[in-house]
Amino acid sequence: MYEDGQVTDERSGSGDPARTLALLWGKPLAPSRRGPARGLELTAVVDTAIGLADREGLAAVTMRAVSRALGVVPMTLYTYVPGKAELLDLMLDAVYSRMPRTDTTGAPWRARLTAVADENRALFAAHAWAAGISTLRPPLGPGLMAKYEHELSAFDGLGLADVEMDDCLTYLLSFVQANAREAHQAATAATAGDDAQWWERVGPLLVQVLDERRYPLASRVGTAAGEAHGSAHDPDHAYRFGLARVLDGLASLIERAEPGSPGRQVSADGTG
Repeated sequence: MYEDGQVTDERSGSGDPARTLALLWGKPLAPSRRGPARGLELTAVVDTAIGLADREGLAAVTMRAVSRALGVVPMTLYTYVPGKAELLDLMLDAVYSRMPRTDTTGAPWRARLTAVADENRALFAAHAWAAGISTLRPPLGPGLMAKYEHELSAFDGLGLADVEMDDCLTYLLSFVQANAREAHQAATAATAGDDAQWWERVGPLLVQVLDERRYPLASRVGTAAGEAHGSAHDPDHAYRFGLARVLDGLASLIERAEPGSPGRQVSADGTG
């Protein structure tokens, strides 16, 4: 994962499972009798952490920084959440719960899947830090479950087996998350200078060292792509092009399934 060009190893589900689930599902831990009096709402703690991450990146979210933003001493924060690992799950679940969910009832399957992809892209655009978190152990809170239920409905009735539905959704969302990371990196790089200006400086230097006869394809295709996108990489174009190819790939599975059926049984390796 990357955040502002730096490798990170943030992952959800790394806190104490019992404590995390209790907090996610509205069963806060009993405050310590020796701790400070609780004068905040848990949502205020989570929202403050999200705000910090949105403005300064996930690395800025520490228990000390959150407590300072709330105007309380650090020990106060520990009466709400055990630590940053649990706080991270609460942050993710909160932004999941607030995602707009498009009603695509009756729409063609490509339109339904496109809506799911666009919703997640909008999430990562609003909360870039979320794209850099590994969710192999997902935060199993109400926000995630509502998101998962909504997104699976885009595949419902297509004749896919349950495992295939999950596989297709994972494949789609993996593409969106990867594109979101690239978009964030591109936006971060843009703050260091305009791409066009960078190429104006580098182009003449490259001509002096590059032998186009030795790299004819790289020279021709690279020039064409650069002129088309105004840069070596255009995240918006990459998203549109990549999403279309993802949907084309899923079509080979979806279009041979039996629409309206509850889904055939397949093994974990994808064989029927």
